[in-house]
Amino acid sequence: METQEAVSEGPGPHRHFICASFNQDTTSLSVGTKTGYRLFSVTAVDKLDCIHEGVECPDVYIVERLFSSSLVVVVSLSMPRRMNVYHFKKGTEICNYSYSNNILSVKLNRQRLVVCLEESIYIHNIRDMKLLKTLLNTPVNPTGLCALSVNHGNSYLAYPGSATIGEITVYDANNLSTVTLIQAHDSPLAALTFNASGTKLASASEKGTVIRVFSVPEGQKLFEFRRGMKRYVSISSLSFSADAQFLCASSNTETVHIFKLEQHSPSQEEESPTWSAYVGKMFTAASTYLPTHVSDMMHQDRAFATVRLNMFGLKNICALATIQKLPRLLVASSEGYLYVYNVDPQDGGECVLVQKHRLFESGEEQEEEKEEENQEDGPQQPAGQSYAATVALPSTPPSSTTLMGYSEDGGAQRGEVIPEHEFAEGPICLDDENEFPPVSNQSN
Repeated sequence: METQEAVSEGPGPHRHFICASFNQDTTSLSVGTKTGYRLFSVTAVDKLDCIHEGVECPDVYIVERLFSSSLVVVVSLSMPRRMNVYHFKKGTEICNYSYSNNILSVKLNRQRLVVCLEESIYIHNIRDMKLLKTLLNTPVNPTGLCALSVNHGNSYLAYPGSATIGEITVYDANNLSTVTLIQAHDSPLAALTFNASGTKLASASEKGTVIRVFSVPEGQKLFEFRRGMKRYVSISSLSFSADAQFLCASSNTETVHIFKLEQHSPSQEEESPTWSAYVGKMFTAASTYLPTHVSDMMHQDRAFATVRLNMFGLKNICALATIQKLPRLLVASSEGYLYVYNVDPQDGGECVLVQKHRLFESGEEQEEEKEEENQEDGPQQPAGQSYAATVALPSTPPSSTTLMGYSEDGGAQRGEVIPEHEFAEGPICLDDENEFPPVSNQSN
């Protein structure tokens, strides 16, 4: 599942990249850097191949790749209102699009491309980039929080329905209509993600103690997991496994949690009359006499598996993937490393680190630190400032000439971004070099 999060936390030795995201099927990792962006293949445990390095623009804070195709969307701090769409293997720009305010996030599947600003959302048809719908005056969303189902058959879009409570608006980006409103949390939302089929939606609030999973499109609560009780945390990413049997969550703490989505049937408890099952029944019975918030805590499942990172306070993103036929947990950290862990799908417990990949060469790290030392007397981004606050810096709106390659109705003038066979019902095997996407180079 796709996961995107800004992971930079200001100047210092750990600021090796600005943002990171896994693609929709967790086969590649994209990172935005001060010099451009990089795409890595994550289909093997022992090696991490950099398949492309883009230098078209510096200070990339959003980079999204469409599955394993050559289509990549990039937004730079130098022009935070403009979205660039590239065919990176041909080295061509398919198109670019400018907006009234700074872009905070971009989500895409094979049917739709969604651009989220602080108070509006734009929905494009990804085949020709025509603007289909603009959702204006959405609740203030300073981090650009939203999630798009990677299943283009439904293209559900989730975004905050309120700036003060954890309400989720679920929108059908195919039919362009609101599906349902989910009262998910008491506090404002911090994280959202769909499973691969778009039938489940996970959420966490700013408190970060409880993670809930809802059915889509009905909006019914299916699972409730407790991440912890001792402290509030900032959830930086949520991600389902491909089969939606597991859900992982990372935060600004040293622990990554993996939850197992399984229903506990009464018959199973009766078949195993253990001491823990007996105590569990007693707690369940007693919970009917306790205050609601205490009763809710007693019914929440705890983590099935965990990872203890050797860092604290650094932002990271996590994803569950099947690599070389085994379940793995991937963690990309702002210190500039990708960690690969083995996950025991039967017994859970503490996950085992099997590989640690450096995303940048040591020489680059030293050069970056030297640049930061030389800039100590100059203007700096305040430590700990979020990327949403960073891109909210004053910016001169791009002129109309930046809408290169677009007709008056907002559609691309040349070619299709996505070919027809991408919408076939069966499994699709793309010859990426020759077939995707069939666009011609633009020239003015």
